Amino acid sequence: MAEQQQSSTLHDVAQNTGNFIQKAGENVVQTSHKYHDAYSTIDKIMDTFWQRLPYLCIAIVVFFIFYLLSKLFKAFVVRALSNRSYTRQNLVLVLNRVGSTLIVFFGFLIALVIAIPGFTPGQLMSALGVGSVAIGFAFKDIFQNLLSGILILLSEPFRIGDAIVCNGLEGTVEDIQIRATFLRSYDGRRLVIPNATVYTSSITVVTAYTQRRCDFNVGIGYDDDVQKAKDIVLKILNENRSVLSQPAFSVNVTALADSSITLNVRWWIDTTEASILGSTSEIQELVVIAFANHSISIPYPITEQIARPTEQPALEAPKV
Repeated sequence: MAEQQQSSTLHDVAQNTGNFIQKAGENVVQTSHKYHDAYSTIDKIMDTFWQRLPYLCIAIVVFFIFYLLSKLFKAFVVRALSNRSYTRQNLVLVLNRVGSTLIVFFGFLIALVIAIPGFTPGQLMSALGVGSVAIGFAFKDIFQNLLSGILILLSEPFRIGDAIVCNGLEGTVEDIQIRATFLRSYDGRRLVIPNATVYTSSITVVTAYTQRRCDFNVGIGYDDDVQKAKDIVLKILNENRSVLSQPAFSVNVTALADSSITLNVRWWIDTTEASILGSTSEIQELVVIAFANHSISIPYPITEQIARPTEQPALEAPKV
């Protein structure tokens, strides 16, 4: 009996081992089939890649050629138009940026046609048409600034190098890009203003004309000779080299203040030869010195306080 039970146990162990080996073999076969499918897919992808590799290389070369053409186009525009006196400065920027962008985009389309089999520009246009509404809402501000930038460059209300004031921001125009206009403030900061804001806002072009007017007010005393003071200032303006004779300079009484007679001094300068701050400072210094030499006062507000003695009550005689 013991021998039969032992042989039965050995038979069960052998049978279980065989079943385990069979299942393991089936799993190995299934796994090998899966890996074989993956390897087959990878092989197909690699075969397709190697087949399309020459076309990809050609597409990259074509795109690079169009990129070089855009650079040559920029150089040609700058060389052909920048040295002509009648050419507007911003027109060169428009041709450079818009023209070169169109050349690069055209080269990109040709590269896609070469690299992707069955691709046509019409498919791209139709895809853009389907998503135009969503793109329009998502990029509304970008497109608005883009269109405003092109209109600013074409209409040319100001140029690079001009000093402008826009929405309380003042500075010198450094660059006019498609998205924004860059200013350099007088204290050395960079100001970036969206083109849509620049296009729809009122702008003061400070350096639009080379002739600028300077003025300041000065007060003289009521005891001084007004005509003498005016003649002194007019002589200073007439002898100063930075003051233009046309438009004519002037000195006028503009106010009768509490403690002085206010004279307004106005003159014009050429900003290419003198600065507004420098000329104003120089004329004011000369006026102060001349008034002091001719005994003409420049009064300042004076407040007089008059103190009256208060009446003291009479002393009563002591009662006896």
